[in-house]
Amino acid sequence: MITIIPVKSKKELGAFIDFPHELYKDDKNYVPELFIAQRDLLTTHPFHKHSSLQCFLAYDGEKIVGRIAAIHNTAHNVFNKTNDGFFGFFDCINNQEVANALLDQATSWLKEKSLSTIIGPVNFSTNESCGLLVKGYDMPPMVMMPYNFAYYETLLDAWGLRKKVDLIAWKWDGDAYDDRSVKLMDRLEDRLKRSDIVIRKINMKNFKAEAAALREVYNKAWDSNMGFVPLNDEEYDYQAKDLKMILDSDFCFVAEQNGKVVGFGAAIPNINEIQAKIKKGRLFPTGIFKLLFGLKKVKGIRILLLGVVDGYRKMGIEACIYASIIKSYKKKGLEYAEASWTLEHNDLVNNAIIAIKGDPYKTYRILEKAI
Repeated sequence: MITIIPVKSKKELGAFIDFPHELYKDDKNYVPELFIAQRDLLTTHPFHKHSSLQCFLAYDGEKIVGRIAAIHNTAHNVFNKTNDGFFGFFDCINNQEVANALLDQATSWLKEKSLSTIIGPVNFSTNESCGLLVKGYDMPPMVMMPYNFAYYETLLDAWGLRKKVDLIAWKWDGDAYDDRSVKLMDRLEDRLKRSDIVIRKINMKNFKAEAAALREVYNKAWDSNMGFVPLNDEEYDYQAKDLKMILDSDFCFVAEQNGKVVGFGAAIPNINEIQAKIKKGRLFPTGIFKLLFGLKKVKGIRILLLGVVDGYRKMGIEACIYASIIKSYKKKGLEYAEASWTLEHNDLVNNAIIAIKGDPYKTYRILEKAI
């Protein structure tokens, strides 16, 4: 008999975070999340000051067989003028009864909040990891990207969830970038300069001021994206603090016009190469050393941010930022790069990626159902 219980104690929370390690123990592509990061996300993240969630565990007798979180993101609903509920942190054995029980429980919790839709998988919002992997199971996930078994799609579809939108991850291997595209972007950059727009590296020595300017661009550049939720000061600082630890200024570029930031792009080292070797995501006693000393050996990057404010799009800024990252990639002799994610209908950005030979090698799907 399948039993669903709400997570209330520290012990239950630990079990909730650790469940995927057992589920994926025989999957060579699985990368464990850092325990401390997941714990903080679920308990102390600034999200909890304005919104709420409830984690649930599914048991078959005394054995954990699944997990899910029901999420009421009030900031999302206020900004988007919707009445949506979300589910995230979904993991489950290949059993429809277990999946149904988890989703039914999450739905019941959301209905108690008078919400009318369930959307997911979304781990709070599109500012965090989101999407169900539906294409590209043959490679490990990149840093801050989700991963799941192929059977998840069948389980969620059978329960009644349907596609809302697809998210695309693009990849380059080795020297796959087209040099002709980079040269074209050099000419675009000259044209931008005639409009007093320059592309420069982020100033890590003045990171606090840079981060403040970039927050305004972030919230403006993404405000028309599906399901976007602006970050408040505390949420932005929380994320910026974490990213600063692994940022490399050679992969972070700002577009500026007469001192005003109008766009930026950032790539980070794929620390999943290191995390894959950290048992059960525990940094202590030895995991922290693997993480710190492994950074210089990382062979790939993930381009996770690229945004230009309205009024400055279609000028070539996006292409020039990508070109700047490409040049650093080549100079450092890296082996691969991923740009993720982009919305399937974001033709402006997608066409810029296609122009530099990006391969749409993975697809993530956000699902929905009226409740």
